[in-house]
Amino acid sequence: MANQYEIVSDDSTVCASPRRSSFLPFHRPSIDDGEIEEMIDTLRSGWLTMGPKTLRFEEQFARYIGAKYALAVNSCTAGLHLALNAIGVGPGDEVITCTFTFAATAAVILHCGARPVLVDCLPDTLTIDPAQVEAAITPRTKAILPVHFAGHPCEMAEILAIASRHNISVIEDAAHALPAAYHGQRVGTLGDLAAFSFYAGKNITTGEGGMVTTNNDEYADRIAQRRLHGISRDAWKRYTDQGSWYYEITYPGFKYNMTDLNASLGIHQLRKCDRFHAKRQRCAALYLEGLSPLDEITLPTVQPEVEHAWHLFPIRLNLESLTVGRDSFIELLRQEKIGTSVHFIPLHMHPYYRQVFGYRLQDCPRALSAFERIISLPLYPEMTEEDVGDVVRAVTKIVAAHQRSAIHG
Repeated sequence: MANQYEIVSDDSTVCASPRRSSFLPFHRPSIDDGEIEEMIDTLRSGWLTMGPKTLRFEEQFARYIGAKYALAVNSCTAGLHLALNAIGVGPGDEVITCTFTFAATAAVILHCGARPVLVDCLPDTLTIDPAQVEAAITPRTKAILPVHFAGHPCEMAEILAIASRHNISVIEDAAHALPAAYHGQRVGTLGDLAAFSFYAGKNITTGEGGMVTTNNDEYADRIAQRRLHGISRDAWKRYTDQGSWYYEITYPGFKYNMTDLNASLGIHQLRKCDRFHAKRQRCAALYLEGLSPLDEITLPTVQPEVEHAWHLFPIRLNLESLTVGRDSFIELLRQEKIGTSVHFIPLHMHPYYRQVFGYRLQDCPRALSAFERIISLPLYPEMTEEDVGDVVRAVTKIVAAHQRSAIHG
C-alpha cells in the first residue's frame, strides 16, 4: 500500500490527502435479508423464546466447531458462569485467569464464590503466560480460564499439560475466538469447556447471546438443566405436544437460556462465518502491509501454529518514539474520522481488585505496558479496502507528525 504522505519542509509538515468525509465506526454488524426473513418467520411462528430454532442453531454450531455438545445461552458471561458451575467451582476455590481481559472473565469466578487469581500476559500475543499460571497454582486451584485475546489462541499445549499435571480443569474464554484454531483444532474443543460470545460486536452476532461447548456428557447435562432454572434438560418442551406441565427442580438454576429470536440471527450468521473470516483476514493483511513501515507501531503477532480469528486488530504505540501518548493518538484518529477502542484495561488495575485483593499496578507489568500503548483499529466484514486504506493513511499521518526525532527535539 503506497504511502501518500511526504515531508515538504524542514519542520516536518505533513501534506496528506483530505480526511474522510464520513466517520468510520469501530464496528458495524453485517446483517442482510437472510437474518431479517428468519426473524420475521420466528415472529410469525408464535414461538419466541427458547425452542426449535435454538436447538437448530446449537446443532449447527456443534458441527461447525467439532464439539459433541453446544448449548446456547443469553451471553458469553452466562456461559462462563455455567461452565464454572458445572465443574463445581465454589467458595474456597481459586481460578487462574489473565488480567488482560474484560470484566466478565473474573466476575463469573466471584459469582461462584471463588477467588480469581490474576496473572500476566505474554509480551507478544498478550494471551495468558503459562509459566505464570503454573507458578500461581495452589492446593485450592480448581481451574484455569485462558482468554484467547483478539482472536489469537493461547498456548494451549502448555496450559493443558499444566492442567493435567495438577488435575485441574480448563475453561476457554473464546469470546474473541470464532473461528480460530490451534494446531488445526478449533478453539472451543481444546479445554474441558469453552464459552463463545455473539454480542453485537463479535465475529458473528445474535444481538446478545453466547454458546457453551464441551465433549463431556455430564457437563453438558448440567448446563442444559441449570441454564433454565434447573428444571430438566428439555424444560422448554412443556409448552409443546411432547411435554407436560409437570416439572421438578433438580438444582437452583439460572435464567440463562437463549431465545429463538436470537437464534434466528445466529443460524444465518453462522452460515456466513467462513466468509466473514476471509474478509477479516483480508483487512488484517492490508493493515499488516500498510503499517509495517512504521517503526513507531508494534503490530499484532501471529504464531505459526494458529489460525487467528482476527476479532480485533490491536496496535501498540512505541511511545518512546512519539511525542504524543495513547489517549492523544486516539483523539487525533477521531479527528481524522476513524473510530477506535481500547482492549483492555487490565483487571488488576481496577479499584475493586486493588482494594479487595491487594493487587498493585506493577504486579502484571506486561499487561500494564500493553494497556498504556494499545489501540484497537476498526476491523469487520463490512469494511472496504478503501476503508482500511483510510485508517492506514490516518495512522501514518499522525505518526509522521509526531515522531520523536532530531527535528522534533
